[in-house]
Amino acid sequence: MSPDPLPPGAHTVTIRGVLQRYHVAGTGPVCLVHPGGPGLGWEYLRMPYLERHLTLVYLEPVGTGGSGHLAGPQDYRIGTYAQFLHGLVEHLGVSRPFLLGHSHGGFVAQHYALAHPDTLAGLILYDTSPRTGEEFWNQALANLDSFPERHPGRPEAAGIPGAFRQTLAATDNESATEGLRAVLPAYFADYWAHEADLAPLRAGLRAWISPMRAAEPPFDVRDKLGTIRTPALIISGAHDFICAPRWGRMLHEGMTHSEFVLLHDSGHMGHLEQPAAFASAIAQFTRDRPAVA
Repeated sequence: MSPDPLPPGAHTVTIRGVLQRYHVAGTGPVCLVHPGGPGLGWEYLRMPYLERHLTLVYLEPVGTGGSGHLAGPQDYRIGTYAQFLHGLVEHLGVSRPFLLGHSHGGFVAQHYALAHPDTLAGLILYDTSPRTGEEFWNQALANLDSFPERHPGRPEAAGIPGAFRQTLAATDNESATEGLRAVLPAYFADYWAHEADLAPLRAGLRAWISPMRAAEPPFDVRDKLGTIRTPALIISGAHDFICAPRWGRMLHEGMTHSEFVLLHDSGHMGHLEQPAAFASAIAQFTRDRPAVA
């Protein structure tokens, strides 16, 4: 008999000759969790409130943490992440799990739902978009440039737009990690209101440069959204500078079977800013759909 792949704790499996590390926590129906980035450590996405309702399987995407690495930056593609995700689904042997993708992980989740239309019980697209490209990035940078105006009493805020652009140009893991920690407040509606609680998370953030340097065409699945049959829950933070609510609403309007939730007091990190409301929305969504625990 094969060993149980879902006991709590850290595990590894080899997929396509590369080590894939994942972490299991919680109880209830199984939900795979793909973090953002690319190149960002998974730990920021830990969701204890949601673990009360679901068995969460957190991926460490290839190129990060304890997972293996690919040959070069050109190999880190959305389709490749989706292939590793499917390998893990097959390894777990779970019938119709849920899938939660945050930010860039939401791109992976959309790609996966399109490639495997009958695999999932439900799709949770969290602070993400059906497209990137020039308009997407122009809006994100404009939102970021106005960030200091929203926090005039915080001297640290003034340097964040410049620090973000420097981070995009980082050339090694250390400078990418340092830059990510410097710009973290921009990802919250009000980081400083929760600074004491968030300081350990900020100090523990890690980034890997190879996935961050991946170059591929802009992501755009707008013309395919209507073909996704998987029920979807779309969650957006009202103050999210990078994946603004307009992109979440675009997902909702393009998908036939979707619900939209706006977290009014959150930025890009609603699971940390409004954890109870975030978990409640997902718990309700998953309760309404059949899945195998």
